Amino acid sequence: MIDGITVFGAGVMGSGIATLVTGHGIPVHLVDPDATALDRAGTLVAQQQRHGQLLGSFPGDTTFGDLTTAESTDGRIESAIVVEAITENTDLKRALLTEVSSVIADEALLISNTSSIPIDELATAVTRPGQLVGIHFMNPPYLIKTFEVVRGRQTGEAAMTAVTALLDRLGRRSVVVRDSPGFVTSRLLHPMINSAARLVGTGVATAAEVDALMQGCLGHPTGPLRTADLIGLDNLVDSLIVLAERLDDNSYRPCEALLEKVRRGELGQKTGAGFYTYDGMAT
Repeated sequence: MIDGITVFGAGVMGSGIATLVTGHGIPVHLVDPDATALDRAGTLVAQQQRHGQLLGSFPGDTTFGDLTTAESTDGRIESAIVVEAITENTDLKRALLTEVSSVIADEALLISNTSSIPIDELATAVTRPGQLVGIHFMNPPYLIKTFEVVRGRQTGEAAMTAVTALLDRLGRRSVVVRDSPGFVTSRLLHPMINSAARLVGTGVATAAEVDALMQGCLGHPTGPLRTADLIGLDNLVDSLIVLAERLDDNSYRPCEALLEKVRRGELGQKTGAGFYTYDGMAT
């Protein structure tokens, strides 16, 4: 029985995780110091709940779990499961995990949602590293059926049992991988997106042409650049920089076309424009 989950970060991923969890009848307490982000997240979660319900992503007989929000925890966290879902920045994640790990229960499960930062690197910031496990929640998490679970060298058996039980409760398949920069999915997907963006930036093809070829010829479900817009181009750039630095391989460096989009604030669906435009979809 899961009584409730605390999620830190009211951005795209935090809201999507909250949608997935509440959609399966589990209450979520969403924490973010930005009151505007919390208001926006409340609206987004309600929209995504309706969308997921229409697509049959949630059990038909389940009442949605309550969503509550707060700008801080006031130093108290009672949930047995805590998810960190803030921006893909090592220093920010480590600072938050240090704070959270000092006030959660000894047996609580602490999850970091990361697409590229090694769990072993984050584990040095927490009080009890055996509690920490990584999940790479794909966006949108309420529609994706399989998640990458990252076990650090110090992650304990109790944490692995708890995270497996959580994903089972959410109707998700978990694939456990060993810890490394970018794990499996980002090491494969992000360089492909970078290459696709480079083709667009140098005028070889348009974003729509690249995606059409990847879908029609190679079976990619949405195309790499529409996927990039869904991930968020700022998040993608952050992840590519982590990969380049941690792997000492400059081929992972984000190309100029991606960097220019980020400089212009064209971050994908969440801002209404990226490689594509999204009328009325900016969040």
